[in-house]
Amino acid sequence: MGQLLDAALFSSMLRVVTPILLAALGGALCSRVGLFNVALEGFVLMGAFSGIVGNYLFGNVWLAVLFAVLCVMLFSLIFGYISINLKANVIVVGISLNFLAAGLTTFLLRAIFDVKGAYYDNNMVGLPKWDIPFIKDIPWLGDVISGQSPLVYIGLILVFVLQFFLFKTIAGFRLRSVGENPVAAQSIGIKVRKHQYSAVLACGVLCGLAGAQLSLGQVTMFTEGMTAGRGFIALVATMLGQASPIGVMASSMLFGFMDAVGIRLQGFSMPSHFTQMLPYIVTLIAMFFFKDRSYLEDAHKAGGSSR
Repeated sequence: MGQLLDAALFSSMLRVVTPILLAALGGALCSRVGLFNVALEGFVLMGAFSGIVGNYLFGNVWLAVLFAVLCVMLFSLIFGYISINLKANVIVVGISLNFLAAGLTTFLLRAIFDVKGAYYDNNMVGLPKWDIPFIKDIPWLGDVISGQSPLVYIGLILVFVLQFFLFKTIAGFRLRSVGENPVAAQSIGIKVRKHQYSAVLACGVLCGLAGAQLSLGQVTMFTEGMTAGRGFIALVATMLGQASPIGVMASSMLFGFMDAVGIRLQGFSMPSHFTQMLPYIVTLIAMFFFKDRSYLEDAHKAGGSSR
């Protein structure tokens, strides 16, 4: 057990949880304005692919991250326009965009790189690893926290920034009021559509960062369907965390820990097919014990109200 629960395991947990955490924070913002965003999987997949394309085009990893963010923001506008302006069912729109992202990235992978399945370039440079002064010299803690991708630290900082924004600022109260009662919010002069689009675009930014971490932070390559359900796990993390940034972080850490444990167990001669199931098994168990159904009811209402 000591060999399993060591500093390297928790360091790996922080690395693998970042895409889930960032996407879940985006989903939380959408839920706060009354939009149940099932398209997180597609958003992250587009971000992962756009990050590699940006790195290929510009040869600079930071421009690649920016390119990924911009591409996913544009992609999120499709979700926003159909859901907000056209009043389509948000769940149907989200599922459709997931399929669109999967097909579009497969097509563009062959059109741009002329390859099938995956693209990898030895000369491509991924995100750097940052060593934090002083902390890196602390036993165990330095091994866990220091030496991570910048997006790992950005994700952790954003949790507390969004927590403060949503619950301690006037703008955050207005944004939450849009999701709780849009009619009442509009009656006192709050622009409902403006706040909904702002949340959707912010979700696009966060999912773009999540995808960039996946394709440029963990590995420096893109494979078809490389999100492997992380967007759906992020959706469950949003639900378990009740769309609260702190709660979302806690639930995301649970899934990230099980993912890291699954990776570590492969080194103990455990069948890879079994270890890869662990995060999804935990997801199902978490939903089974999810007693507070208010979030699910809100999601159902969001889907019904957009018909």
